[in-house]
Amino acid sequence: MLPILQVGEVLLSPDILTEFFCCDLHACGGQCCIEGEAGAPITMEEIDKLEDVLGEVWDDLSPKARKVINREGVSTIDPEGDLVTTIVNGKDCVFTCYGDLKLDDGVVEGCCLCATEKAYREGRTKWPKPISCYLYPIREKKLSNGTVALNYHRWKVCQEAVKKGKELHIRVYEFLKDPLIMRFGADWYAELEELVSALKEQGLL
Repeated sequence: MLPILQVGEVLLSPDILTEFFCCDLHACGGQCCIEGEAGAPITMEEIDKLEDVLGEVWDDLSPKARKVINREGVSTIDPEGDLVTTIVNGKDCVFTCYGDLKLDDGVVEGCCLCATEKAYREGRTKWPKPISCYLYPIREKKLSNGTVALNYHRWKVCQEAVKKGKELHIRVYEFLKDPLIMRFGADWYAELEELVSALKEQGLL
């Protein structure tokens, strides 16, 4: 079993390199946006971004979500003291919406979507969504010494994503290439790929 790995100043759980993952929206319908007891973890900078795109996505949001945003804003503090998006009905992120999603392999009817990502995909905005959502199933944690640690989060609603990843032979870090580059940069991701190549040469992957 591989030990904890390090790329630059970032620590990585080895299962990010060994486990398979590829979202299967036909199977899950976007449940990750509505399952849970708190909103998506966000940063102060991302609050500004959410407020900036709010006018563009407003019509995509549910009436209940609009009421929550008008009353509480786009962010709140969860019971653990973390900054998160506000939620509807005790679980749904206020930025969720529903609609038909066109994919290369067909249409997902009534899929739960992130309104900010929907606007981004349609070219209406230049920012997709909070990095905690974009990076999922990787969870980021800042350690007491300031080091960033990345862990692979297993969740039952993503069982079909694991199955699809195995079928397509796509590892977690490969599936999340774009968000990892957005978070840490292209040079960092290239260094990650070099580490993977070295581990393969050693027969460890």
